[in-house]
Amino acid sequence: MIQLDTVNWGFIGCGEVTEKKSGPAFNMIEGSKVVAVMSRDEEKVKSYARRHNIPRWYTDAQELIGDEDVNAIYIATPPSSHATFAIMAMKAGKPVYIEKPMAATYEDCARINRISQETGVPCFVAYYRRYLPYFQKVRQLVEEGEIGNVINVQIRFAQPPRNLDYNSTNLPWRVQPDIAGGGYFYDLAPHQLDLLQEMFGCILEAEGYKSNRGGLYQAEDTISACFKFESGLPGSGSWCFVAHESAKEDRIEIIGDKGMICFSVFTYEPIGLHTERGREEILPQNPPYVQLPLIKAVVEHLQGKAICTCDGVSATPTNWVMDRILNKL
Repeated sequence: MIQLDTVNWGFIGCGEVTEKKSGPAFNMIEGSKVVAVMSRDEEKVKSYARRHNIPRWYTDAQELIGDEDVNAIYIATPPSSHATFAIMAMKAGKPVYIEKPMAATYEDCARINRISQETGVPCFVAYYRRYLPYFQKVRQLVEEGEIGNVINVQIRFAQPPRNLDYNSTNLPWRVQPDIAGGGYFYDLAPHQLDLLQEMFGCILEAEGYKSNRGGLYQAEDTISACFKFESGLPGSGSWCFVAHESAKEDRIEIIGDKGMICFSVFTYEPIGLHTERGREEILPQNPPYVQLPLIKAVVEHLQGKAICTCDGVSATPTNWVMDRILNKL
């Protein structure tokens, strides 16, 4: 079992997610600090290291993993490289914290888990919403029976195309399936599906229909799906990434026999609790660096102070569900 007094992080990747959502949090936890960062873009990584006071930078992932001062790795690259970097790090004896989705395919998740088990080196995945007060409140309302017996779950998400989506000669990596695993569905739906499986158990059945309705890129941009949790609870979801502004929506409804809870996943609208008392609104405050609670749990796990269950094994079912919905399995 790995136990570290001080967790010295090396970042592989220094894109947008590391600027505020995650990066600063690593230095805010006792016994945790960032000592190195890597990007293939030399100017980008030099700028990042300078702005964030990180002592060393690399343009080669193997060199960062081989840095003797680095004893844990944060992987913040596009999903297609997650498995490669995670396996390299774990074989070097260094725990990994991987951005979501865990990998570009369910099979890659299984490979990561196998190496983690064989080496005894832990792997964690950045499903940080599990640890945020906003979503913990939703779970609390369900567990305390505020809406009675849960009988159905519905996901509805729609957004207009982003400006970058119109640039056919330089499309964002998030709509290139060989890099992202799929289109925007593979980037955004993981958070929704992971939260629901954290509340209601694993989804054991999932089917979906995908389509490209906007013609802006090759990946799917519109998806409808149905699924069933291990308890027998049925659910459904619809996602559209080329919708008109008037259709914009970010909503999950948990329907019970005594009421309903509705909440957002990305916009953090007030949680709506509908019961015989009427509609009540609840808005728990999240920390400014949203990954901080999960990163703290990961650090304390590596220090032997706590157990963090947001690991590769618990993250893998979400990739299985997405691959089923996209007919990849």
